[in-house]
Amino acid sequence: MVMNFDNIPLQHIPHFKGGEGEVLARIHTDEMGKIVHLTLPPGASIGLHTHDTSAEVVYFLSGHGIVLEDDAPNGDPISVEAGMCTYCPKGHSHSLINNSDADLVVLGIIPELG
Repeated sequence: MVMNFDNIPLQHIPHFKGGEGEVLARIHTDEMGKIVHLTLPPGASIGLHTHDTSAEVVYFLSGHGIVLEDDAPNGDPISVEAGMCTYCPKGHSHSLINNSDADLVVLGIIPELG
């Protein structure tokens, strides 16, 4: 399957997963999981959430920000930028914050693991 995110309706989602501001999302969903193209404007965040039935790989396409992970050393925020990738295994929690003055754009792959 080839996906063109420009052909997927753009959603404006306020307080995504309990986060701050609004994210812009194009989401493909099927029985196997989700593929998500997200833009976090400056100051926006994805709230801390747990992946009870899925895992998530987040690839950073542009911009920079910070990630909070439940298994981070000392619970410290982790700086991320374009070209980096994070992985949140099933049963773990994470959050993403755009603390910069430019958009943070990511691609999220979320396989449903049951």
